[in-house]
Amino acid sequence: MNKEIILYNFFNHFDFGGENRLPQKAYMAIRQAVRQLHLAPGQTVLEQEMAEVLGMSRTPVREALVRLQIEGWVRIIPRRGFTVTDIEANDLQQIYEIVEALDGVAGQLAAVRATDEELQALDLLIQKQEKALEENNLLAWTELDDQFHSRIVDMAHNSRLSTVMESQADQLYRARLYTIPFRPHPTRSITDHKAIVSVLKAGEAEAAKVILESHRFRTRKEVVQALSDYPTAPPHHTDK
Repeated sequence: MNKEIILYNFFNHFDFGGENRLPQKAYMAIRQAVRQLHLAPGQTVLEQEMAEVLGMSRTPVREALVRLQIEGWVRIIPRRGFTVTDIEANDLQQIYEIVEALDGVAGQLAAVRATDEELQALDLLIQKQEKALEENNLLAWTELDDQFHSRIVDMAHNSRLSTVMESQADQLYRARLYTIPFRPHPTRSITDHKAIVSVLKAGEAEAAKVILESHRFRTRKEVVQALSDYPTAPPHHTDK
């Protein structure tokens, strides 16, 4: 399918959650398009084209792009448009160093603060991940993997920790989605997730910290290696 049609369909069906402010709508839509690789790393888009696809003037799009540039998602080309930021191994290395440590903290807190209902929700996510792998649906698996880790951060019940982690999580999601065809099949992650839930249920805070940090460290090595082996953009990901 033509890239422009795919992008138009993505924006046309995008859920803005009741948001009415045009700059915020443009920000939400473009950020998610980059996150989901509908706008690929290194892709250049004219500001006018993006405004037409979103059905708004260039002014709110320009405001959104300024914010997205500050957050590291795009690079603005004056009087033209923008280029989607590349996924670079050095940047990912720095992000993972932060996330590994904070994931460990989240695990420690979740081990003593999580409710039975929250832990049951993790079990359900693992079941869905197993089904996604059986169907070889790597896009669904990646989304579920992101939800699994986000849930653990939420289970820590620490709003400041959640804010810091959220600011990094989408960049990691984009990198994992970008590289997943070139990494080992993620069956090992299912095993890790089951072990994480087991120690959380047992209230073993230190064990949760160690397993989560180790899990993130292994993923970091796989993602960075894939970027080194396949520096050019892989094909657009679709359900399989």
